[in-house]
Amino acid sequence: QMRRFAGSCRFVFNKALALQKERYEQGEKKLGYAGLCKALTEWKAQPETLWLKETHSQPLQQTLKDLERAYANFFEKRADFPRFKKKGTGDSFRYPQGCKLDQGNSRVFLPKLGWIRYRNSRDVLGDIKNVTASQSCGKWFVSIQTEREVEQPIPNGGAVGIDMGIARFATLSDGSFVEPLNSFRKHEARLRRYQRAMSRKTKFSSNWKKAKAKVKKIHTRIANVRKDFLHKASATISKNHALVVVEDLKVSNMSRSAKG
Repeated sequence: QMRRFAGSCRFVFNKALALQKERYEQGEKKLGYAGLCKALTEWKAQPETLWLKETHSQPLQQTLKDLERAYANFFEKRADFPRFKKKGTGDSFRYPQGCKLDQGNSRVFLPKLGWIRYRNSRDVLGDIKNVTASQSCGKWFVSIQTEREVEQPIPNGGAVGIDMGIARFATLSDGSFVEPLNSFRKHEARLRRYQRAMSRKTKFSSNWKKAKAKVKKIHTRIANVRKDFLHKASATISKNHALVVVEDLKVSNMSRSAKG
């Protein structure tokens, strides 16, 4: 049911984006959020898309808001032009209201889905503003955005400058440095083996999909290790310094042979 909800949101996003492109090619004005919601109501009434009624209206409307925000970011030169969504990439849906949380029993209530148990990673503090369910590598995650008052944090330590590099991930002005993680290198051999096995399968067959799932699992593992490393490094630096200055330089543009 959650996969169907995410698929419906992806379908509405792509259909709305195609509609906007068609109007642009015909020289018509771009539809706003209200106009897209009216079109969504019409799609629900059409015989070939009656299945959209099975999905709660809130996630579908939030998808249209995401498209509207993507257009705004493009026109303000903060992002590229919106692209069509693919199945299995960024599958998610969001509720702005109607959700309930029972932290004592580790369960969350999502409209039209009911109470769902989850594995608690941290306490949720404050008033719930929206709830997002997302899928990654066959697992579902729930992200809960809340609003609350917090005390003004008292900074510790002095100022520090950070020089990004390749041989060393980061070098601080106080002389300390952070070694690179090289998460991809540690999993490269295993990833190559599974990618070769995938290339020998008939594309879109059952065995090909199973091999693709294994490759995706390794990529997810690499990404999670990298995220954990970045969060821990940035948290350590921010907790021990009141002011952090970072150079405005793209590490990807630096030479690959910088170890010397």
